[in-house]
Amino acid sequence: MIGLISATAAGTVARDRLAAAWPGRTAVYEGPVREAVQRAFAECEQLVCFLATGAVVRLLAPLLSDKSSDPGVVCVDEAGRHAVALLGGHGGGANALAGAVGEVLGAAPVVTTATDAVGALGLDMLGLPVEGDVAGVSRAMLDGAPVELRADAVRPLPPLPPNVSPGAGGPAVLHVTDRIVEPGSLAAVLRPASLAVGVGASRSAPVEEVVGLIRDALDEAGLSPLSIAELVTVDAKADEPGIVAAAARFGVPLRTYAAEELARIEVPNPSGAPLAAVGTPSVAEAAALAAGGELLVPKRKSAPKGRAAMVTCAVVRRAPRGRLAVVGLGPGARDLLTPRAREELRRASVLVGLDQYVDQIRDLLRPGTTVLESGLGAEEERARTAVAEARKGHAVALIGSGDAGVYAMASPALAEAGADIDVVGVPGVTAALAAAAILGAPLGHDHVSISLSDLHTPWEVIERRVRAAAEADLIVTFYNPRSRGRDWQLPKALSILSEHREPATPVGVVRNASRPDESSRVTSLAALDPAKVDMMTVVTVGNTATREIAGRMVTPRGYRWQSAASARGGAK
Repeated sequence: MIGLISATAAGTVARDRLAAAWPGRTAVYEGPVREAVQRAFAECEQLVCFLATGAVVRLLAPLLSDKSSDPGVVCVDEAGRHAVALLGGHGGGANALAGAVGEVLGAAPVVTTATDAVGALGLDMLGLPVEGDVAGVSRAMLDGAPVELRADAVRPLPPLPPNVSPGAGGPAVLHVTDRIVEPGSLAAVLRPASLAVGVGASRSAPVEEVVGLIRDALDEAGLSPLSIAELVTVDAKADEPGIVAAAARFGVPLRTYAAEELARIEVPNPSGAPLAAVGTPSVAEAAALAAGGELLVPKRKSAPKGRAAMVTCAVVRRAPRGRLAVVGLGPGARDLLTPRAREELRRASVLVGLDQYVDQIRDLLRPGTTVLESGLGAEEERARTAVAEARKGHAVALIGSGDAGVYAMASPALAEAGADIDVVGVPGVTAALAAAAILGAPLGHDHVSISLSDLHTPWEVIERRVRAAAEADLIVTFYNPRSRGRDWQLPKALSILSEHREPATPVGVVRNASRPDESSRVTSLAALDPAKVDMMTVVTVGNTATREIAGRMVTPRGYRWQSAASARGGAK
């Protein structure tokens, strides 16, 4: 919950705007300010104070306990111009909260944590548990001092600064491992979620016995419990209180498998007891192996004093999986790049893309990002490169214009990608949508996009699709309409549409949609001059219901509107 506190009329107005924008997420604290801050600090994960920063500092000072547990605090000034991340920038989420508050209130977020100020990602913001001298290693990273990277495997982490690398030397060390490491001075340990723990338990097994066995097994194997990704067991134990509570204690999900599936897995230590009880000769080992990975700890039993064991466990290490994000950059304007696309660009340690698209977003990349760029005509090569980098374990972003799934990089990349990597699609604003917004509302009814480039598709197929769209009275958006070497396809396509549509049918022509040199016009099917169209242009041809109204293309959502317009004599 986010506590909201204000002291003035202007602050109260802004406070109430925020509360209305985030229903269910906020709680307004009324009354004397000191008491309101004290109550909110004790009860909420985050606070937004519509007060001067000096006043909030004095109010918070006696309440502060530990940076790992104190709530994040954001201050908004009286004029609502700035949202200042005052306390708990990383751990308390105040940096992100300042940005979110700024979006609602139109305030500029003010973030002063060192890593954010220089565009780097803090060790405590990588999404992994971190131990050791985090502040000291972070300082070395920011100062550009050599930081020795000791990683058991390549993992899909965001980019680390160039001064953090294997063999860098220097006193500072960053470990990335699931093994127990005793970090000394100037050493920190990132814990990847690499371990799956299989658990079997008798009915009503105590949670302490489950947790104790898992901790003992990991400790003897030299593994950290902070690297547990999940607990796994058989379906029949999905509601076993001790197992459910153990997963909660470790802060990980519990996943279950059908007994029939586990019974098919060959294990080193089968037993008749679980076969009789739940229908599989192994629970702990089989479930762990079903999760995928190398068996590090074979089945072992708990050893309670004075009674029989009630719990078994086994541990596997899962191989790292690379991550490929296929990112649509939109039509070109920075404000049409989605927030999700920005996040993926900053998350990627490797960026693959067409050189001119890389130039559009190079300033958004974090320091240390590896950029692999190439020129026009190398789409399949870029797709193969991106997949290969993901298979090495990296976090990869493959970029394309518009939406990456529309005449762009998603299809060649997914044709190369197998089940051995994680793939994420990030939608973008397509050229068709950007052009439509400029033209008015041409896509108000059923529509289709057709590329007129016959480099990858035989013209016979393209022509068949154009005829089908013409006969079906679909609005048509033509991509790749005309180039120096392909100057006859657009006239041919327009002639096919003319067989089914009136010469006055509105046609929208948009070049470089959303870019500084954008141009657009609305003409007609008869008046369109194909010679004024090039590869940077999108051509949208209306259907029989489309009209030009006040210089804009409008297609009604239903055909009844067309009849009504005809009765009125039309509108143009």
